[in-house]
Amino acid sequence: MAKVSTAAVSGGTTTTGAAGSVTREGEHRRPGRPRSEHADHAIMSAALDLFAESGPAGLCMEQVAARAGVGKATIYRRWPGKEDMLLDGLAELAAPLPAPQGRSVRADLTTLLDAMCKEAADPRRVRLVALLQGEGRQYPRLKARYLETVVQPRREAIRTVLRRGVATGELRENTDIEAAMHLLNGAVLASIHAEHVDGRYARRVVEELLRGLSAR
Repeated sequence: MAKVSTAAVSGGTTTTGAAGSVTREGEHRRPGRPRSEHADHAIMSAALDLFAESGPAGLCMEQVAARAGVGKATIYRRWPGKEDMLLDGLAELAAPLPAPQGRSVRADLTTLLDAMCKEAADPRRVRLVALLQGEGRQYPRLKARYLETVVQPRREAIRTVLRRGVATGELRENTDIEAAMHLLNGAVLASIHAEHVDGRYARRVVEELLRGLSAR
């Protein structure tokens, strides 16, 4: 049985358990062992790899557990289902874009587009594109999180550079910001399946775009 000492620790009564552990009255220790960061990383890595191979429909907890080298119970203690697990996984795929340096619209758009094309080459990110198509209807929370954490920040980064170009006079005053942004995003999607994507792809795309947008 636990013993209650008469001594006070920082003004509170202490309770001594059978194993000699001491806790302050009113404090509650969380049950079970603390979460392992190594296990978290292994699970998420396995989940994202399987997601890339078969999409959310083909992902199952048994496969994730086997590939991560953990028990299913370890996964279910963290996430109640695969969609919740992938919602957290999107955070790992939403790597920050390089910050525009502000030297020129041409340089900043090229830097952003190059980074986005390199991201698009990752098989795990390629699968994310399908969320904007048919798969997204089956997993609305996953699609919404993808739009919020991955798509919208990238669109806004491009808009910001384009707006600055209009303000500095590098681009025409009547530049259609939304149309230009979608053209650049379309170039990223095209790079996934294009045959001739090299280190100069982003620069070539931006150069062609600016032929029509640059102030005369």
